[in-house]
Amino acid sequence: MSLHNIRLEVMKTIETKIDKFVDDYLIPVEKIWQPSDFLPDSQSETFFDEVHQIREEAKELGYDFWVVLVGDTITEEALPTYESWLMDVEGVDQHARNGWSKWVRQWTGEENRHGDVLNKYLYLSGRINMREVEVTTQHLINDGFDIGTGRDPYRNFVYTSFQELATNISHKRVGQIARKQGNKVLGKMCNIIAGDEMRHHLAYREFVRQIFEYDPSEMMLAFADMMKKKIVMPAQFVRESGDSIGAAFENFSNAAQRLGVYTTHDYIDILGKLNAHWQIDKITGLNDQAEKARDFLMKLPDRMKRISERIAVPVDQHKFKWVEANGTL
Repeated sequence: MSLHNIRLEVMKTIETKIDKFVDDYLIPVEKIWQPSDFLPDSQSETFFDEVHQIREEAKELGYDFWVVLVGDTITEEALPTYESWLMDVEGVDQHARNGWSKWVRQWTGEENRHGDVLNKYLYLSGRINMREVEVTTQHLINDGFDIGTGRDPYRNFVYTSFQELATNISHKRVGQIARKQGNKVLGKMCNIIAGDEMRHHLAYREFVRQIFEYDPSEMMLAFADMMKKKIVMPAQFVRESGDSIGAAFENFSNAAQRLGVYTTHDYIDILGKLNAHWQIDKITGLNDQAEKARDFLMKLPDRMKRISERIAVPVDQHKFKWVEANGTL
């Protein structure tokens, strides 16, 4: 049987459990939070007072903070790209509406609320040039992305396992900074988004764990290949108006590193956690090539730590068109 057909068989086998995955890792629409739960009610007499409070609290949050929050929002708003990418993975059949396409649709429904609530908050804050943000978001959707997975489910699930935990970390830390600056509403908002991302991480991590049971050598090779390429962020092609593709990403990433929201050390830590959870050191039945891939993965965190010690983060703040240039942090 070809590698392609083996992958499809593995996907079909795991698909038989998809309803349990949905029940375990996603929340029914009637029970999950919605953006309006965290935002001022426009039908309420206190609406303008609540908006005024948001604008006053926003003044306490500094420049790098707003750059990171905008970048996180834009990343979430590019959701159409992510859904179309996952719907194209081998084994996912959106036309037959199979179990995997059910998962992707319901995952998308949960993710859709993140960009919605953050975008509305940015609009109400009075600190953001929303037209520039909207232009950047449209560019990011237009430009798409290339994360090095192709249509391979093994590589795609490695990516989502990693990336969902990375977004959990970023949203959680943004929320912590907001709370420390007295912004409880934004802090709670980011924290609950982080909770969604963690559930999604746990699901994709479980998909990979099960693939290791059925096809250990190919799953190991896929994992190693993704780490050799490096896990790129969904916003790697982000740009401001008038810029070339990807021109804004490094400056956005630098702001996140300066704030400690998402750093090189977090990247290395995520890899270590995935190695440990999937028990890379204990997997049996590997062919020679997969054994070499395992060795690479086991040594990679320490190797990356040594390299990261030589990397300096620029202290100069790039002046983004997204953000008004005042703040305290």
